[in-house]
Amino acid sequence: MTSHKNTPVNSNKRIVCFGEALVDLLHFDNKNDGPLTLPAYRQFPGGAPANAAVAVAKLGGKAQFIGQLGADTFGDFLVQSLKSYNVNIDLLFRTSEAKTALAFVHLDDTGDRSFSFYRDGTADLLFDENLVSPSWFEDQPIVHICSNTLTHKSISNCTQTLITLAKQQQATISFDVNLRHNLWSSGHADINKVNEFVYQAEIIKFSRDEFDYLTNGNSKGYITKCFESSCKLIVITDGGNTLEYITPKESGFIEIPKINVVDTTAGGDSFIGALLYCIAKDKLLDLNNIDADKLEILLTFAVACGSYTVAKQGAFSALPDMDSALTSVESLNVDLDAITKITSPE
Repeated sequence: MTSHKNTPVNSNKRIVCFGEALVDLLHFDNKNDGPLTLPAYRQFPGGAPANAAVAVAKLGGKAQFIGQLGADTFGDFLVQSLKSYNVNIDLLFRTSEAKTALAFVHLDDTGDRSFSFYRDGTADLLFDENLVSPSWFEDQPIVHICSNTLTHKSISNCTQTLITLAKQQQATISFDVNLRHNLWSSGHADINKVNEFVYQAEIIKFSRDEFDYLTNGNSKGYITKCFESSCKLIVITDGGNTLEYITPKESGFIEIPKINVVDTTAGGDSFIGALLYCIAKDKLLDLNNIDADKLEILLTFAVACGSYTVAKQGAFSALPDMDSALTSVESLNVDLDAITKITSPE
């Protein structure tokens, strides 16, 4: 492995990730026991916002996670996991009134995953809206959310309070839509509810399926409304297919490298974490006046991080540090010097 001798410094802006941390129980093997086939599961720390926080921290950024866990063994495991990767957990709360959420992750032959969530009345959903304080956002951080905090009325209201107070302090809002339809009581995500938060975010990441679902056949009008609201940057990923980005002035595409996919868990979180890490660095990307050439460099770096992650099993441990990220960049046949220049310390 090439050593890039790159010890990253903390990004200038704090990146605050709000939402669920949960335990992923990953199906990795089967064992025959008489006439039975017994699936074996391995425990990993996870949850999309928690993954994004760790992605930022492993690259050297200032990452903080805000959420709530149960006062149980799974919660202890997640606290220790976040601390191990230097994520700030000063605003991670614990409760004895509910359990930590679990997700059983099933992988198909291509490494793509499906989820069985155990998240009914769990600790993350019971986060107390009255705890949220404007003082949390006085340094104008990037605040990152996902749609899993919109699935129930109480946590949705809490998310809105958090976003309102953050925007009052001129924080930047990042929204990785990350729809999990089976978490919604109706069996499908509430389009209107999700779009309420889309229109409040400056940075929005969709998968292609999510974008098609939420635009309801009117993609042009939807994009116009996004930019007439708060949005400065839209990114649409599509698995191993070409990534599309859109700003108020420009649009373009980034090719995705062909790799051996082992586990797609946290691939999108790795991508968005890397992108936010880059945006958070002082003067790296002005969201009010986006330089398309610089944006493409940052997106290529983020793609390399996502590609690195899906070639490994698990979430936190599969996210790259800076040296691994730059090694992944080398395999993309792109301008490594340009990427190293903007991701390295000043």
